[in-house]
Amino acid sequence: MDTTRRRILAGLNSRYIYGKFPLLYAVIFLIEVVMMARLMSKFNSYYAEKPVLTMMITNAVLGGVADTVAQSLTVIRQRALRKPGGVSRDDFLAIEIHELDEKNPLSPTELIPPSKRLPPPFDFERLTRFMAYGFIMAPVQFKWFQLLSRAFPVTKAAGLAPALKRVAFDQLVFAPAGLACFFTFMTVAEGGGKRAILRKFQDVYMPALKANYFIWPAVQILNFRLIPIQFQLVSLLVKAFEVL
Repeated sequence: MDTTRRRILAGLNSRYIYGKFPLLYAVIFLIEVVMMARLMSKFNSYYAEKPVLTMMITNAVLGGVADTVAQSLTVIRQRALRKPGGVSRDDFLAIEIHELDEKNPLSPTELIPPSKRLPPPFDFERLTRFMAYGFIMAPVQFKWFQLLSRAFPVTKAAGLAPALKRVAFDQLVFAPAGLACFFTFMTVAEGGGKRAILRKFQDVYMPALKANYFIWPAVQILNFRLIPIQFQLVSLLVKAFEVL
């Protein structure tokens, strides 16, 4: 059974759509989109019955979508860079990724790993980690948004000021703590210990927090000002997906 499963995955992994997008990644992405569409079609009824569980499942699926897109972009970049002559002019997506690489340069081994397999196998363990993190953190994020909503109610008479206060508290309190939880969870889930966690914080935490402060305050103002509370977490995750 395991051999058959590996053979099927290997076959899917070696096939491309229009010679550019790996079939296996497309199948996984399509499954996730169908799950998300099914969930969104009945979101209000699910939310009315079990709001926290609904947010947990929604968070997990969107986390999976975001990671699948991230892995897919990596594959497209690697395939384009390994072509003779590099990125071709007719490959619009690869050109966009290549331009991002020039703005944020990576080492040659990060851009083109030593492995000769194309594309690299889909990382199901990484996908599971992202979905698990989204599932676990959803209740905390949901309760936090409820707390902000009660502390700084947005009304017709007063809309912008309470939204700005929510953003300030969210970015000064929850953002640093949430980012710390993310890096800790992911490092432990990958099998890392205290040293790996400390190294992750030393290398990545502050740049990620600075990037957060550059992007998210403006996004959160719109989120808190215009989006009903039951959709705020979903809206935030969709915006995170768009930024990715």
